Amino acid sequence: MQQNKRDRKLEHIELTDKSQTLHASIDDRFNYEPLLSAHPEKGEAMESTFLGKKMNFPLWISSMTGGTGKAGHINQNLSKVAGEFSIGMGLGSCRMLLESDEFFSDFDLRKNIGDSPFYANLGVAQVQECLDQGRIKQIEDLVSRLGVDGLIIHINPLQEWFQPEGDFLKVSPLKTISDFLKATDIPVIAKEVGQGMGPKSLFELMSMPIQAIEFAAFGGTNFAQLEILRNSKDLNLHSGLTRVGHTALNMVLETNKIIENAKTKIHCDNFIISGGVRTYLDGYHLTQLSKGNAVFGMASPFLKKADEGFEELHQYVTEVTKGLVFANKFLSVKE
Repeated sequence: MQQNKRDRKLEHIELTDKSQTLHASIDDRFNYEPLLSAHPEKGEAMESTFLGKKMNFPLWISSMTGGTGKAGHINQNLSKVAGEFSIGMGLGSCRMLLESDEFFSDFDLRKNIGDSPFYANLGVAQVQECLDQGRIKQIEDLVSRLGVDGLIIHINPLQEWFQPEGDFLKVSPLKTISDFLKATDIPVIAKEVGQGMGPKSLFELMSMPIQAIEFAAFGGTNFAQLEILRNSKDLNLHSGLTRVGHTALNMVLETNKIIENAKTKIHCDNFIISGGVRTYLDGYHLTQLSKGNAVFGMASPFLKKADEGFEELHQYVTEVTKGLVFANKFLSVKE
């Protein structure tokens, strides 16, 4: 024991020069309060209720992968950690399941997730097509067969506009969502896909009886930019459009204003804050700043670890949740 202490002190001395900090490196988003809490107990959680379900941490695995290829392997790993850690999960686009059951097993994950929040996902264009063709029961059957809690409708007019094979939106996404809510009892989460949403769009969604809004804000995976990279011919002329949008912080502040100024008109104040959330401290900051009932979502970090393997993903989520609990004990957000 004494030898270990001496070794540790020696390491401290040797690493002192490498551990100097600069004023500019401080994270000025937080107050650090070292006197007000004990260390977290092993396995301690941050229990809350979100979308009617108990969650151990305010953490959401955001939609990204659909079926085909190695997506089944990735989805299996993601769903297992979602169940074990009691966090939420959104599937990637389930569009192919409207056409064929070939990859159904890649999405059939409720047995892994248990009672954690779990949502299917379709694009607004597919929802509108089903409305136009009287095929809403097909979506209802899909939701039932997957055992999900509802449907994420992803809204991506900019991405679709850039895609040569993209879907043409005949009506506004707002009308499609409104018509869908009238046609079915399926709970809905509305989600952008990398540009975020402005204040008018947020206000309209918050005035509707939907379950939640997922930000998918500017700063994460930019699917409009991705389409330019896929199809470089003539599209660079429009590259400026890939730089329009709203960050997660912008959207938190806008939703806070809406909640403060229009309380009687608000039906939805559940938020999945995603897009540019790269660390648990980013997520903790934004969820604490929000005046709604908020969790934070990440896609790319989970995807990379899930592709490496279950053990790598499990270790990553373990460290993220440990860090969140510590932050909740010792950090407060500066307003």
